[in-house]
Amino acid sequence: MAENTARKTDQNAGKWVYSFGNGAAEGRADMRNLLGGKGANLAEMSSLGLPVPPGFTVTTEVCTYYYANRESYPSELRDEVEKALGTVEKIVGAKFGDPDNPLLVSVRSGARASMPGMMDTVLNLGLNDRTVLGLAKSSGDDRFAWDSYRRFIQMYSNVVLDVAHHYFEEALELRKEDLGIHMDTDLKADDWRSVVGEYKKIVEKRTGKPFPQEPREQLWGAIGAVFGSWMNQRAITYRRLHSIPESWGTAVNVQAMVFGNMGDDCATGVAFTRDPSTGTNLFYGEYLVNAQGEDVVAGIRTPQHLTVEGKKAQKSDAPAMEEVMPEVFGQLASVRQTLEKHYHDMQDIEFTVQRGKLYMLQTRNGKRTAKAALKIAVDMVREGLIDKKQAVARIVPASLDQLLHPTLDPKAQRKVIAKGLPASPGAASGKVVFSADEAEKQARAGEKVILVRRETSPEDIHGMHAAEGILTSTGGMTSHAAVVARGMGKPCVAGAGDVRIDGKAGTLSVRGTTVKAGEQITLDGGTGEIMLGVVPTVQPELSGDFAELMEWADEMRRLGIRANAETPADAAQARKFGAEGIGLCRTEHMFFEGDRIVAVRQMILADDEKSRRTALAKIQPMQARDFVELFEIMAGLPVTIRLLDPPLHEFLPKTDGDMEQVARDLGVDVKEIEARAHKLHEFNPMLGHRGVRLGISYPEIYEMQARAIFEAVAEVQKKHGKTVIPEIMIPLVATKKELDLMKTVVDQVASEVSQMSGEKLEYMVGTMIELPRAALRAAEIAETAEFFSFGTNDLTQTTFGLSRDDSASFLEKYRQKGILEHDPFASLDTEGVGELIEIARERGRRTRNSLKLGICGEHGGDPASVFFCHKAGLDYVSCSPFRVPIARLAAAQAALGGALKTE
Repeated sequence: MAENTARKTDQNAGKWVYSFGNGAAEGRADMRNLLGGKGANLAEMSSLGLPVPPGFTVTTEVCTYYYANRESYPSELRDEVEKALGTVEKIVGAKFGDPDNPLLVSVRSGARASMPGMMDTVLNLGLNDRTVLGLAKSSGDDRFAWDSYRRFIQMYSNVVLDVAHHYFEEALELRKEDLGIHMDTDLKADDWRSVVGEYKKIVEKRTGKPFPQEPREQLWGAIGAVFGSWMNQRAITYRRLHSIPESWGTAVNVQAMVFGNMGDDCATGVAFTRDPSTGTNLFYGEYLVNAQGEDVVAGIRTPQHLTVEGKKAQKSDAPAMEEVMPEVFGQLASVRQTLEKHYHDMQDIEFTVQRGKLYMLQTRNGKRTAKAALKIAVDMVREGLIDKKQAVARIVPASLDQLLHPTLDPKAQRKVIAKGLPASPGAASGKVVFSADEAEKQARAGEKVILVRRETSPEDIHGMHAAEGILTSTGGMTSHAAVVARGMGKPCVAGAGDVRIDGKAGTLSVRGTTVKAGEQITLDGGTGEIMLGVVPTVQPELSGDFAELMEWADEMRRLGIRANAETPADAAQARKFGAEGIGLCRTEHMFFEGDRIVAVRQMILADDEKSRRTALAKIQPMQARDFVELFEIMAGLPVTIRLLDPPLHEFLPKTDGDMEQVARDLGVDVKEIEARAHKLHEFNPMLGHRGVRLGISYPEIYEMQARAIFEAVAEVQKKHGKTVIPEIMIPLVATKKELDLMKTVVDQVASEVSQMSGEKLEYMVGTMIELPRAALRAAEIAETAEFFSFGTNDLTQTTFGLSRDDSASFLEKYRQKGILEHDPFASLDTEGVGELIEIARERGRRTRNSLKLGICGEHGGDPASVFFCHKAGLDYVSCSPFRVPIARLAAAQAALGGALKTE
């Protein structure tokens, strides 16, 4: 692992462990790089005087050291841990390992970035055959003590000793069958004692050693397991999906246990200070009486609502905490206010109630849907908690994707078969799959799938990412499935209790209806409804909070945002999303429609210029009509039109049937078509006869396109009385001479159309910089070009010598081995390709001070690439219409000068 963040002060240099508790703490919230998010926030809550069980944090730097030194620890660490443990013992009034009055601890991970459920946790650590008797005595509850011991053995054995959960679950189920009971809570102290005996036998059989009895051995085993879990497969996958560097490492938090499972005056729960699905300013959460924290998030028992309002909204019969524990609920509501006021953000909190006393176990900025994030940010500006700049800076640009996609058509017929909890909004249809592996496999094959599980676990992360939506039959609004789906922007219906899932048989059934693997269902994550078949969707309305926040973003950004569009529908969509013009109109896309392709093929198959011009004359009025529509939709905004770019063979028929059809359309022999196709074939067409090279070979093609553009300009100017200034772009230029020749063609046509129409034509001629040579020779190319648009898709291909279409098979290996941090076609390679862009900018503007610069590859909609374009001094980025709002927000965050918001 790479070097971690250096320590900030001499005073703390060499310090590996930070204590907290009893109203004081050695750490602070702004030390999250060193203490991890959980440790920093536990320290902060302690300093705020909130009821936090005492403990200590082993820093992320120990994790770095651990991996850099063959999984060993710094020499001072043991002494620092002993000292911190002694402080906890003093505060609690119990001793670690004391058979009469034992201190028990939890051991939890805590990375700098929140990674819910990805790494390991151990509760009730310190229990053994002697201390369990002391716990029974000090608590006055034998049943609770033995229940805690069996939980500890199962958790520790799974996390530290690598004994699978199911061995313990099977043993427990058999015991319950023998006793004729269904619920864990029905087991008595003696029952749990015998279960503990069974569990210890399982451990010895599976590991060849007895379950460890020495508490300090247990502690160091758990600390090592947490550091080890930083490199487990699910954590690696999560980091890759959320761009979290491996070098950050995780901290370990050791904290005195408080017990939510001591009886009916005890509880454990998870809450959000606002609704994480909608952003509404309502206290929102769930709790379980007589349970430990893992029971809530694991989805093993369906929890109850905190508030009466929440209970009514979900039509639940189970009593709310507000009714059952009104005094504790009042304290929790007060903590909610304190935390929001202090952190100025919606918080996700974990708490335990032990014998009527509230304890806070965690707070962090809560994961939320994009819709909720917008509402919370805008509401908090109105409430005076934050300003507009803070509101814009805290929205993750990529998350807006969630808002720009369809919801179910309210008019569409739907056959609802069941209803669960609306755990993550949005709508999705797909084929039912019952395993994460199958979801990933089918999604790779191009299928849309819905992942259906009893409950999800961190091991399912890859399948959840691949699926369109997620359905679980157990778990609540704060279960693993719900939290992870919200973070990913995937629709999720959780806790659909009526649904019976049989993964082995590949069926889900509900009240007589059975759906088999591969059959289609639709989920509505906003209502919790599950429907048969595919239900049509509608586009979202981007108004209200979204529109308001985007207005603030537009006030702050410097970069212009354009769209890549050539159809009227795309252009209209781009305007709706706030595009300030078209940065790339790919004219060849207009060639493929209906009767046009016949004329294009006629032009390609022509043997002489006269025949080509005859075919081009048929295409010209069609192209002109397209440009008229685009200019009218854009209403005076800039439109950059790229002249024909792809190799000609792309327009030719590929199959025998198509070839025969073309031969009939053109009245020629099919052999002539085959011979021409063979002649045009290239071994490497992406580096072949395309772009400006076609214009040099067949100038009449670019001449026709220029004429179509200028005739459209003249028509729109006459009709609307407003000047239209097209930007005509010559692709794949490597030399100034190529551009000079093509500019002469464009200028000549402009002059002719101007004379014939009587309209004054204003226009710009520029080029697409997509070859390293063009970037290096930018100074002389800028003598002719009035603008550069960086075609970063091809510039990446030609800089790396990589084919975008073929490299996916091995790029993932490159990422895993740390050769590349990310796919350079998804996020701009700022070092290599980025340096070429900066060279071209510097050399081009040295020649022509007013040179307009933009990018029009897919990178224009990637937030990290937008940040680079701002820093590099470009004028605009252009991206697909659906990425326009993402680029607008990323450009504003870049202008604010902070880091890109990614989580």
